[in-house]
Amino acid sequence: MTYFPDFAEATVLRGALIAGFSDDGFFQFCQENDSARIERTANHEIIIMPPIGGDSSATSGDAYFQLALWSRQHGGRPLESSIGFRLPDGAILSPNVSWLPATVWESLTAQQRQKFLPVCPDFVVEVKSPSDSLKALQAKMEQWLRNGVRLGFLVDTATETAYVYAASQTVQTVQGFDQELSGEPVLPGFQLDLRELKG
Repeated sequence: MTYFPDFAEATVLRGALIAGFSDDGFFQFCQENDSARIERTANHEIIIMPPIGGDSSATSGDAYFQLALWSRQHGGRPLESSIGFRLPDGAILSPNVSWLPATVWESLTAQQRQKFLPVCPDFVVEVKSPSDSLKALQAKMEQWLRNGVRLGFLVDTATETAYVYAASQTVQTVQGFDQELSGEPVLPGFQLDLRELKG
């Protein structure tokens, strides 16, 4: 199943002109519309989603902060939600939080780092906002895995539920934000403290 946001909340642009956008053309489109959250499907349909609210932004920021602290000691490159990854299936997606190993980051040229990164992150966090469909985000997590993500957390603060996605494993559902999510073995020693995400 390919990730597709809830139509009730997203605007979908499609057609021959849209499908013909080069990666550079789509990047320019995103730069010129930087107040919106924009992604592109593997079929080159452009998805424009409404900005997230304060609670969701704060949750994403807390998750990024925890990952950045860990990364300072263990290496790699943590990235926040304004990044876009050009994935092997042709989609360009933006997670709320992501991480690249140092070897992958250092393999990118200075020019590549200025645009959508032509790699798939090892780790992602997606935070469900009130306007997001859980089903759509679950499909997005599966798409991340198919493209090479090794570990991903889908966090729903409204229900205090987290879903752990790992390559070649069954999705694990974690209920209650009085605990931590382990980043092992992808992020040795990293624990995402869900208590800090409760708001």
